[in-house]
Amino acid sequence: MKVFKFGGASVKDPNAVRNVSNILSLFGGQKLMVIVSAMGKTTNKLELLVKASFDRDRKIYMALLDDVYDFHIHILGELFLEKHFAIYNQVEDVFEKLRDRYNEPLPDNYSFEYDQIVSLGELLSSQIVTAFLLEQGHSASWADSRKLIRTNNNYQEGEVDWNKTEELIGSNIISQFKQVDIQVTQGFIGHTPEGFNTTLGREGSDYTAGIYAYCINAESVTIWKDVPGMLNADPKWFDNTIKLESISFKEAIELSYYGASVIHPKTIKPLQNKGIPLYVKSFLNPEAEGTVIQASTTNDHLVPSFIFKMDQILFSFTTKDFSFIVEENLSDIFNRLAKVNAKINLMQNSALDFSILLDRNKVNPDEILELFKDTYEVRYNEGLELVTIRHYDDETLARVTENKNILLEQKTRQTARLIMKEKV
Repeated sequence: MKVFKFGGASVKDPNAVRNVSNILSLFGGQKLMVIVSAMGKTTNKLELLVKASFDRDRKIYMALLDDVYDFHIHILGELFLEKHFAIYNQVEDVFEKLRDRYNEPLPDNYSFEYDQIVSLGELLSSQIVTAFLLEQGHSASWADSRKLIRTNNNYQEGEVDWNKTEELIGSNIISQFKQVDIQVTQGFIGHTPEGFNTTLGREGSDYTAGIYAYCINAESVTIWKDVPGMLNADPKWFDNTIKLESISFKEAIELSYYGASVIHPKTIKPLQNKGIPLYVKSFLNPEAEGTVIQASTTNDHLVPSFIFKMDQILFSFTTKDFSFIVEENLSDIFNRLAKVNAKINLMQNSALDFSILLDRNKVNPDEILELFKDTYEVRYNEGLELVTIRHYDDETLARVTENKNILLEQKTRQTARLIMKEKV
């Protein structure tokens, strides 16, 4: 059995869905667990729908709902020439429930409502893909991750109950493979013991592929993307990128930790635990080799990798009484930052200062200043970029620092991290 994951870009329109069917045809007779994300930008629209619901803005809520509805109906119209297919009723049922939901009492927990609504994007895409595969003659069936992946009640960041999930997937999915070759299910979503929808964190469909692979002891996982494999840098920020042919689980975890966006950080652990290789391949060129992520570290050092984080803000904290920054100060600073859900990209301390780097679009500087004004002097710099280089050398350092002022630098034997600003 193999696990395939198709993200939003690979099911974004009718031709993309046809392409998924064509790719699956290349693996005729093999047992395939297919994980799909919501179509195109549906998740973003549903997130706005949740916000409109809590803002009690009926006009925006219904306009967004109509937009998402029209998008999916257009895809149906292109894929199915006749409207008698049962998939039309399935899709209509989802949107009818969303229309009715606006009139229901709002829960106190925003994250709970988020998971009940946003999870429906994956429900829609998986139902449409399954119906099209059946119409194309594939041996396929639909599976419901809302009944198979058990999580706790931590809405928007559900933590998997591995024992219960393995039991549910083992007793349902493996037996169904005796009847069909392909099972299609949803990425990103699960359920609580009470049966409520949960989500596994933004971009969590990769993680879902890892969960299913672990639970069915898959031969491999393939993530299908619009790139030829894992590149050593984002082409948006770096010229002359190189495809990584093979890297280790360890290297993939390091790269995702530092911000490489190809693989969701949680995906690797369940695969590494069972030695299941992960392939990153192009849905535009499905027969090309792509990148393989596996146990061997032999090739990790061959190509330096670059991870860029733009629009960063660097805060520096100094105690007002000019005392040393010690463990109690660090604990206090971390506790205060947790109150505003600040996610630290890099930190460094000296005798008198503690510095942290954050994404500028996720933090309000005035809020940080207000939060610390009683005890600390706080300074900050905006408009910064953070570059992380794995397996660096003098040449790569010189390349990325050209015409840049370096505000802060950290190095280990394998990784260099630099906070920089364009020279003026």
